[in-house]
Amino acid sequence: MKIKGDFFWNIILFRTKNKYFCTIFFMEMRKVFTIGVIISTYNSPKWLEKVLWGYQNQDVAPDEIVIADDGSRDDTRELIERYAKVLPIKHVWHEDRGFQKSQILNKAIVASTADYLIFTDQDCIPRKDFVAVHKERAEKGYFLSGGYFKLPMDISLALTQEDVLSGKAFEISWLKKQGLKMNFKVSKLVKSKWFTNSMNFVTPRKATWNGCNASGWREDVLKVNGFNEEMQYGGQDREFGERMFNMGIKSKQIVYSAICLHLDHKRPYKTKESIAKNVAIRKNTRKSGIVKTPNGIEKE
Repeated sequence: MKIKGDFFWNIILFRTKNKYFCTIFFMEMRKVFTIGVIISTYNSPKWLEKVLWGYQNQDVAPDEIVIADDGSRDDTRELIERYAKVLPIKHVWHEDRGFQKSQILNKAIVASTADYLIFTDQDCIPRKDFVAVHKERAEKGYFLSGGYFKLPMDISLALTQEDVLSGKAFEISWLKKQGLKMNFKVSKLVKSKWFTNSMNFVTPRKATWNGCNASGWREDVLKVNGFNEEMQYGGQDREFGERMFNMGIKSKQIVYSAICLHLDHKRPYKTKESIAKNVAIRKNTRKSGIVKTPNGIEKE
């Protein structure tokens, strides 16, 4: 069943010869669910601040922002406290025990209250229509699959608050002036609705759950028991989406519509061991058809 929203009616009463008549006019339909954003972070306050600039500038403001903090230092906490004065932020933190993104995401899910959840990261600056696109495309029985446009380190470092708030940072012409090398990937930044819808349809990219930019109904997230806490870096987001598929949830492609800029960074937590372990877990998830991980929000 698709959720298209509530019906709003204009009711007009008028009187003729002591009799009252009621005329009801259909006025509009709109989506009335609440929407939240879960942002994962770890010891990167400069990048996180650039991301929060983006959420200060949304066409549709989220009802809540839950920051899933995988054990950051005090400078991250101080930044979040500052921005909590102007954004509806909840800070969910646990002690640093290495890369435990799945664990902190599950704690953030529990702390969330919104009907619909967007998942993203500390290095993904949202364009001003980012939340609006997710809300507009949300549909029962589906999750949404987005991506990012990757910036080189020099532009990542140079981006200012004015660049983000003005929207210049998302313009191809402006990025070219900053030295960005042009290739086909910049087509993700084209804003034509006809073009973006067409590209979402024809792209060979699979509509998987991508931790940098994906969204779904909180009730579905809870049904699959959140993320598998046995998994560290490398595919834990995809495995989550594969359990969604096992449950019968389908996916929709929005990689050309819901745009965020990816700030460059190193990945010291990426290891061959964690990748190999996660590949084996994902293979079992697909083969077994498991829906609810035993190592998620609730432990078996």
